[in-house]
Amino acid sequence: MARRLFTLTFSLLFLLQPGIADEGMYPISEIHKLNLKAKGLKIDPKAIYNPNGIGLIDAVVQLSGCTGSFISSDGLILTNHHCAFGAVQAASTKDNDFVTFGFQAKTRTDEIQARGISARILESYKDVSKDVLSVINDKMDLADRTKAIEKKIREIVAETEKKYPGKRADVSEMFTGKTYVLFLSTVLRDVRLVYVPPRSIGEFGGENDNWVWPRHTGDFSFLRAYVAPDGSPAEYSTTNVPYHPKKFLKVNPAGVDEGDFTFILGYPGRTFRHRTSHYLAYEENLRMPYVADLFEWQISTMEALGKNDRAIALKHDGRIKGLANTMKNYRGKLLGMGRLHLTDNKRNEEALLQKFIDADPQRKAQYGTVLEDIGKVYQEMTDLGVSEFVLDNLRSTSAVYSLAFAIYESSLELQKPDVDRLPAFTERNLPNTKQALRQALRNYYEPTDKAFLKHIIMQALELPENQRIQMIERQFRGRSGAEIDQIINDAFAQTMFTNPDALVEAFGKPVGEINQIADPFVRAANMMYPTYQKLRETRQRREGALSKLSALLVDVKQQYEKTNFIPDANSTLRLTFGHIKGYTPVDATYFKPITTLTGVIEKTTGSEPYATPQKVLDLYKAKDFGRYKSPKLKDVPVAILYDMDTTGGNSGSPVLNAKGELIGVNFDRAYEATINDYAWSESYSRSIAVDIRYVLWVTEKVGGATHILNELGIN
Repeated sequence: MARRLFTLTFSLLFLLQPGIADEGMYPISEIHKLNLKAKGLKIDPKAIYNPNGIGLIDAVVQLSGCTGSFISSDGLILTNHHCAFGAVQAASTKDNDFVTFGFQAKTRTDEIQARGISARILESYKDVSKDVLSVINDKMDLADRTKAIEKKIREIVAETEKKYPGKRADVSEMFTGKTYVLFLSTVLRDVRLVYVPPRSIGEFGGENDNWVWPRHTGDFSFLRAYVAPDGSPAEYSTTNVPYHPKKFLKVNPAGVDEGDFTFILGYPGRTFRHRTSHYLAYEENLRMPYVADLFEWQISTMEALGKNDRAIALKHDGRIKGLANTMKNYRGKLLGMGRLHLTDNKRNEEALLQKFIDADPQRKAQYGTVLEDIGKVYQEMTDLGVSEFVLDNLRSTSAVYSLAFAIYESSLELQKPDVDRLPAFTERNLPNTKQALRQALRNYYEPTDKAFLKHIIMQALELPENQRIQMIERQFRGRSGAEIDQIINDAFAQTMFTNPDALVEAFGKPVGEINQIADPFVRAANMMYPTYQKLRETRQRREGALSKLSALLVDVKQQYEKTNFIPDANSTLRLTFGHIKGYTPVDATYFKPITTLTGVIEKTTGSEPYATPQKVLDLYKAKDFGRYKSPKLKDVPVAILYDMDTTGGNSGSPVLNAKGELIGVNFDRAYEATINDYAWSESYSRSIAVDIRYVLWVTEKVGGATHILNELGIN
């Protein structure tokens, strides 16, 4: 297979000018335009990305929502502790608690399956905008427009995967309604745990320190990718062998100093910098406050239920961690939006753009109502927002109801041609969907499921009369809390969907057979299905409208600003660059950009989340810093701060020095930088990594995993 199957020219999409601020999550095709040598890069940019050969990007992998990097010829991967957390939790029991005490494989045969984690390696990409947009026209119904684009994308994916067996194809929208890129990847499905530090290191500071600087968290883990003996991707098997990557990163144990040039390669999730003030107002005033409040309630409920039983708490750990991360992120974003007056500033920008549009009759005819029409879509979303949020969470917060709905939906979707199915039910995704069903009840705890379901039902009963959900109304309106509890208890007592085998057996059966199942949650799914179909149609209509309008908005903004734009992050491979740099978050306060082991000791209280392992305390007392002591700081560096542009999905991304050597693992942003999803600030946008010196010090001195250092060539 050729190194690059496809080519892509983005010259009509992006115009990058030297001297601009270091904001940006740049597609890899744009690296050659950035003049990185002038910024401080000491290697040829082609060493990062070479369209005709191998570069550093070939060592970077997407890890089920995070990023990781190959750091040895035998498929060793370095990523974040929190990215491996779900797999560690899945492997843990009350008697074998890897979450609390960590995990170490002394030999390759001791490495255990990292359930739920796969490693995706980019092979090629291609601009398919013309093909995708060929199926739409201005006369189409807006919902039909969305459906046509979705179907065409599925067709392109199917054709590509047929042409390249064993590869994974995905089409990403780079600019809404305007540009689409096909990415082809190799997916390694056998990933294993190698070394995970104790939670007291990997999650030091817990939620108290999450999204906070100064930081002292050893947020790292080592994994390994495996393949079949012939080198092809394969499911987990004891006969598999370590994967040999085309490229792996050199680890530099000397680390970095303040002011050093750095860059990151990774898969940032989503940013929304090209969205309008109407979108920002919807997020600020409605969606994020609702989600943050709901997640906060769910977290407190799970903490209370697991307070006196570690086995129950272990079931909740992963979910609490994920919800808390999002909840605090949203609180930070809301604070930042208010501090920067982001929505008002965007309105002011749009007012100037509208004046530009109105100043020319031809522009006014083509673009005159674009902003107003976008506003109408978001007004509708705002008016119906809470009822739609309730419907979404009714399906998602209760595991049993969610599974029953998935079974009912499968009975309908699997009767359709593959190209017309929802993504989860296409042939390419069926193995993952079935696997998810088998694992969905792994952390199931019935009292939690009941509490979550009742909470959403009570929210539904508080909706205004014109937004009420009829099935909820018929079943629960006018009943007391005790009566609602009894209905829920009876439903859980009668359901079959707490049994994984029953789930797998029912999956995909014809709808007639599914409707014969005497299960209360199946009956509920049957009754609610038309409501969700209507909601899907409504959202497809809105998406069609926004797709069409957003493409026009990009066109006129390019005319107005006389430039083109970097597309918002969308989980595709990007580069960002900057420097190790402190900041001033509030008046008269300056935060230095490197923390040390001394800070860990100073924070240590002996109680979670600041309960440092005794081994660390002893090593510190003996000043046993080894080769990882910074000559300038006279201490072991723990975390580093920099002004690079990152967002969710960059977790686990390698932080590289000017020579392209790995010197840190990105894991977080400062609280003020949660606003990055909407706007980058030179003053406040700071991201955080665990310093490679701390990674190596913990691995060698605390964990005694010298075999890992030997594998890295650090002898």
